[in-house]
Amino acid sequence: MAAEFSGLSVLVTGAASGFGAETARQLAAQGARLVISDLNADGLESVRAGLAAGGVECRALAGDVAEPRLSHDLVAEAVAAFGRLDIAINNAGIAHPQGRIPQIDEATARKVVAVDLLGVFWALQAQLPQMEAQYRATGRGGAIVNTASVAGLVGAPTLSIYAAAKHGVVGLTRTAATEYARRGIRVNAVCPSFARTPMAEDPLRDAPDRAEAEAQLVRGVPMRRLAEVGEVVQAILWAASPANSFMTGQALAIDGGITAY
Repeated sequence: MAAEFSGLSVLVTGAASGFGAETARQLAAQGARLVISDLNADGLESVRAGLAAGGVECRALAGDVAEPRLSHDLVAEAVAAFGRLDIAINNAGIAHPQGRIPQIDEATARKVVAVDLLGVFWALQAQLPQMEAQYRATGRGGAIVNTASVAGLVGAPTLSIYAAAKHGVVGLTRTAATEYARRGIRVNAVCPSFARTPMAEDPLRDAPDRAEAEAQLVRGVPMRRLAEVGEVVQAILWAASPANSFMTGQALAIDGGITAY
């Protein structure tokens, strides 16, 4: 298990914190060579430096996944550094302040769609041709894991445009999986509920009564708690694992039972 990803070239976006940072660390511990990215250049450099200090081969490229060029540059960096791209974890994403549909302003709606949905679309456009070319040349394709959300599987009152974008990520995942199933590429999504990442923790930290705010946040979760980052990362690693070779097109709910209702 310790060397499950040994020697593999892996790309992780949203790697400065949360799921992305922990995924990068876990992959590195299992032998992966990494290209990591995030809009937060300082946070990204901190993660890169920590990995490099442990002897991990890791390249970092800061940027906004809403810009198509970044996805192509990241794939090019992986190929230049490691000769190929074996796994891509498209994890970068943002949320928006809670509000009913008429309360979400145009700029917010466009930004969420640009990052959460189009960011994954641009990533797939860059990653799939590279992995397909590798499969044709060597018989080894690749695996892609997109971070969606439980809001991509069910309705999410007060998070409308976020939910719409994450539903789109699930749709892209399933479509890419069927298009490339015979081209050596598996594509899956993980769909976590609220977890102890900055996306959930920052609003809780600013709440007048944190305990009450957290209780409200998890009131619809049968387990009545937030997910721990490591619980979600384990699902990401399982979806990406070379040993998990017959699963594609799936949207894995890591949600404390929300979708069991």
